[in-house]
Amino acid sequence: MTPLADIVGSSLRIQETSSRRTKIAEIAACLSRLEPDEVEIGVAFLSGETRQGRSGIGYALLRKAHSPDTAHAPALSLKEVDESLGRLAATSGSGSLAARAEQLSALFAKATSPEQDFLFRLLLGELRQGALGGLMFDGVALAAKLPPADVRRAAMVAGGIAKVARAALTEGASGLQRFAMVMFQPIAPMLAQPADDINAAIEQLGTAAFEWKLDGARVQVHKAGDEVRIFTRNLNDVTAAAPEIVEAARSAHAHELILDGETIALQPNGSPHPFQTTMRRFGRSLDVATMPVPSGAACYANCDNSTTAPVLNVQDFACFLNRFAGGDPYANCDGSTTPPVLNVNDFVCFQAAFAAGCP
Repeated sequence: MTPLADIVGSSLRIQETSSRRTKIAEIAACLSRLEPDEVEIGVAFLSGETRQGRSGIGYALLRKAHSPDTAHAPALSLKEVDESLGRLAATSGSGSLAARAEQLSALFAKATSPEQDFLFRLLLGELRQGALGGLMFDGVALAAKLPPADVRRAAMVAGGIAKVARAALTEGASGLQRFAMVMFQPIAPMLAQPADDINAAIEQLGTAAFEWKLDGARVQVHKAGDEVRIFTRNLNDVTAAAPEIVEAARSAHAHELILDGETIALQPNGSPHPFQTTMRRFGRSLDVATMPVPSGAACYANCDNSTTAPVLNVQDFACFLNRFAGGDPYANCDGSTTPPVLNVNDFVCFQAAFAAGCP
């Protein structure tokens, strides 16, 4: 069994270096030392997460469990910690708070000082070591000797990297073949790759397009017939929070589709609410009264909502011009909020949307 200290040591070395290549090499080396049934735990820990989630563990509970008396030598194993957190997550009901505190204290009592610090930050979600996101994909690929693109594709359709990592490390390329896109199984969002500057990005990509960043909530919409479900970038189901999107998706002509994009709450005049207002819709209640979906939301450029081929034609430009002249919020194609909201940029935006076509 792999000691927790092995993960803690790797975490510290990852945190201490600013080199992306060194971080990836350390992740790969650490994952290569794990047993098959430890891989998913190790990937989660190095990503700053646990397999059980936060499980209601807050700062007050951790402070109570944190002991000044630490173990003199590493004794905890990776699986032992995972099993302890599993039992803690399953503890509920009357007296559960005291029981959870006792379980957490017992775990911390077995940990050395570096292990306590690691667990404290891990359970608070504050393990800032630079091993998150894309680096883990590359680390898994290096450990399994597979192309990073193959690992990323599998992780996207699998909804995360943990199961993919185990398959890659134990079965190689053949293990990735079973990960395929499944309707109503959320797809992990594609992450942006860093570049030193714009010129470096263009050199790497070749031909590229630039677009405005819309400051909304990243969502993914799955539709099969009349069944529609909406997921956040964290893969949580928030279908009940945006009935307008559900209605718009149901009106789309495609029997099955998966959409990925930004959703923004609009004010009565068509301008977007602040980001914080949009995000309140995905809290515990529908704090935002309405989240309008522009006509033709399934394909913005189909301004006149025509259904006969070709769906996009010159009539859509005439439709957009009329809406622009009438001050229709639909015509605010670029989502600008500074006066004048409707301007020449909206024509450029609409032309780009038309050129992109309909899904």
